Amino acid sequence: MWWPCGWEALGVAYQASRSVAGSSLSPLSRPQLAEARRVRAVELFGDGVSNAEIARAVGVCAESVRRWRRVWEQGGASALRRRAATGRPPKLDDAQVEAVRAALEQGAQAHDFEADLWTLERVGVVVTRTTGVVLSRASVWRLLTGRLGWTLQRPERRAVERDESEIARWIAHEWPRIKKGP
Repeated sequence: MWWPCGWEALGVAYQASRSVAGSSLSPLSRPQLAEARRVRAVELFGDGVSNAEIARAVGVCAESVRRWRRVWEQGGASALRRRAATGRPPKLDDAQVEAVRAALEQGAQAHDFEADLWTLERVGVVVTRTTGVVLSRASVWRLLTGRLGWTLQRPERRAVERDESEIARWIAHEWPRIKKGP
């Protein structure tokens, strides 16, 4: 028979540990909390505590503790440490990203674009000119928002015939009359 493991099995929703009011300690992230549990389990392994007792102490199911013990017996405490995320390395290294940032901060017109407005396609062209690396639109978006910390900014659209003084007069005189009602 299969038994669910973790906080959900206990009917408890996951919450990162709370920091003490007024304390400079920040709550642990989910990966940090998971690693802290494994580290505590390793300490208890060394003390000869049973799997069931460890599971209760760190708030996981016994199957997780059995799995951790097998890994610990084969590779030691370091085998239970958190590892860096795997996956394809980024196409641009940090130096290239900084070169792109400097190029983008010059403005679009400095790169022979008609208007001083950045689009994903234009940024992609600048990235290719600056680094020689061709990025897809999605990769350009991730570069801008993730690595450079930029946000989407859309230009305000205003009618050419807009009359600010007439708008101010309408807001001051007409709108109160309309709002007041008949």
